Amino acid sequence: MLRYFLSYHFVALLFFLIGYSSYAQKNELSNKAQKNAIIERSVETIAENLEDEDIDFTTLFDLLSAYYETPINLNGKNIKDDLMQTRLLTEFQVNAVIKHVEKNGILMSIYELQSVEGFDVQTIRKIMPFVTVNTELYSPHTNFKDLMENASNTIFLRYSRVLEEQKGYRDVTDQEWLDSENTKYLGSQDKLYMRYRFKYLNNVSIGVTMEKDAGESFLGNERATELFGIQQNKGFDYYSAHFYLKNIGKVKGLAIGDYHMQIGQGLTFWSGLAFGKTVDVMSFKRNAQGIRPYASVDENNFLRGAALTFAPIKNIEITAFGSRKNIDANLLENSDTTLQGLDAISTFTSFQATGNHNTIGTLNDKDLLQETYIGGNIKFVNNSLKVGVTGVHSNYNGNLERNLVPYSQFQFNSNQNNVMGADYSYIYKNFNIYGELSRSENGGTAMLHGVLASLDPKLSASILYRNYGRDYQSIRSMAFAESSTNVNEKGVIIGLEAKPNLKWTINAYMDQFEFPWMRYLTDKPNTFGYDGLLQAKYKHSKKIELYGRIRNRVKPKNTEEDVNDITPVVSEKMWNYRFNVNYKISETIQLKNRVEFRTYKRGNSPQENGYLIYQDIAYKPLSSPFSFTFRYALFDMDSYDARIYAYESNVLYAYSIPAYYNRGTRVQLTTRYRIRKGIDVWLRWAQWYYNDVETIGTALEEINGNTKTQVTAQVRFKF
Repeated sequence: MLRYFLSYHFVALLFFLIGYSSYAQKNELSNKAQKNAIIERSVETIAENLEDEDIDFTTLFDLLSAYYETPINLNGKNIKDDLMQTRLLTEFQVNAVIKHVEKNGILMSIYELQSVEGFDVQTIRKIMPFVTVNTELYSPHTNFKDLMENASNTIFLRYSRVLEEQKGYRDVTDQEWLDSENTKYLGSQDKLYMRYRFKYLNNVSIGVTMEKDAGESFLGNERATELFGIQQNKGFDYYSAHFYLKNIGKVKGLAIGDYHMQIGQGLTFWSGLAFGKTVDVMSFKRNAQGIRPYASVDENNFLRGAALTFAPIKNIEITAFGSRKNIDANLLENSDTTLQGLDAISTFTSFQATGNHNTIGTLNDKDLLQETYIGGNIKFVNNSLKVGVTGVHSNYNGNLERNLVPYSQFQFNSNQNNVMGADYSYIYKNFNIYGELSRSENGGTAMLHGVLASLDPKLSASILYRNYGRDYQSIRSMAFAESSTNVNEKGVIIGLEAKPNLKWTINAYMDQFEFPWMRYLTDKPNTFGYDGLLQAKYKHSKKIELYGRIRNRVKPKNTEEDVNDITPVVSEKMWNYRFNVNYKISETIQLKNRVEFRTYKRGNSPQENGYLIYQDIAYKPLSSPFSFTFRYALFDMDSYDARIYAYESNVLYAYSIPAYYNRGTRVQLTTRYRIRKGIDVWLRWAQWYYNDVETIGTALEEINGNTKTQVTAQVRFKF
């Protein structure tokens, strides 16, 4: 009854707001609301093609937000890196703008881009919020007074929790806890987040980030201390801080504290956000950003130390970086545990990458291992050619002894590694040839080579070949791949993008890949698979846009059947069908409808199906300080294998791509209210309701019931 009561009041609220919007349309569109809508739409375009529940878009949102507030002057100097970082233009288009200005003089209007090769009306509209045409070229030198007057200060405070009680928070006796140290969480269900950021354009950034995950102790757990004798630090479990400068004289980038480092195509070294296969076939090529400040809450995928990129002479850039931080690790059971802290490390079996320290076991694993990276890169750069050489040394203050099995016998299993690599990118007319080669200390090699081609203003193509050896070892490798790691894979992917007219855009790719050695759940070498996608998008008008998509994936996997202690490898076949409609009722209200169907079949097992239907309503105000996004989804999946991912709105800097499985409904409502200039509040309510289960989740996350509700509150102060 409660569910239907809430649904009724949601509908009533929506009708009230729709009626109210007819009055609000008489007012001028708020610049702040327009900014958020544009940035969220840009991020969503990228996110809706991904399948990852925990991906972090903080860095991308930071960049787009900064470029919106201070647009890139297309008449300025050294704009190539800035334009590439928006992820909204290809390198062809960026070079075409630069050459157009060099040949014809400065642009007088943004609409002159229509005469630049590779630009159409849709592309111009896409980048307009983030670029400008200023004929009065400003001096790159900034004094301290200008810095303080034009910089921004932002503080975020966020609180979230699951309302239903989970198994890990239930009370247990002392003996039950002693019998199983991981039978109870140390702290409350509350998740806390705090962030401060000082920023001037994209040139100066100073920030501090703090987080406590659900189940982690904030003020210490006296009972756990008495029972287990553990030491608990009070306060947030995770702290991060950075100081970052960019384009100050010959210094192209400087980071002190926590930072990301992205080089080449990500084969030798890469940290931070990296996308795989998406419908945008021209994005198969990585656009390395070099040094970037880190301000997120992923407790593992970042560097801590210092990095510097400088240009001693024209066209030459030199980068040096160092990082040392403590990471979580699992100790070998017979290791000497009588010592304390880092001295206790003798042998470890694996890295612990969850970032959660909410039980006795995970708290004991915290910061046990010291990780060190020292590296450098030197590259030659001009408008057409980039050539770089990279070397990275990594070291751990302990011995790694993995429990290796046949499929994993070539994995990194030492306490140090050296990786060398070379990358290149060359643009000739309408062709961009790029690639990277890399070699690890054990002799393992990996390479990728690709071509981007603008065959016609209406047709573009992308081809990428990769060959990653089964014994290649680089933990910080994040190049394009079918798998989650850059090892044991060969493949060729071919993609096309056609724009026959202003209304139609057709994207397609076909990826054929091979795994030369055995893999997890694939007990056979020399297996093959493919992944193909076809999408057609039709823009009926400024108000209506729709697309249809078909995707087929076939991968090798062990059969579920037991055949005389032999595990045959069969084909895992997946089909996805999606139909999506975006309808803009007015400048205030936008609707999105999606229907998606998925099939999954493993060998001779019965086919499993999954269905997802949802309705989104986005209310973006004209003059009202209030806005919201609402989703109501129905789903029915035969199993977890038939799950479907779908991007959904969240509070600022907290995007999510949940997996829909089982059978039920999902409702989410995210509201935003501007109290006054510089103070914004977000409130979010999201609930899963399952028809076919009596419990949700597993282990300590288990909920006794068929609903899971999460609430989030966030406040932003900007001054």
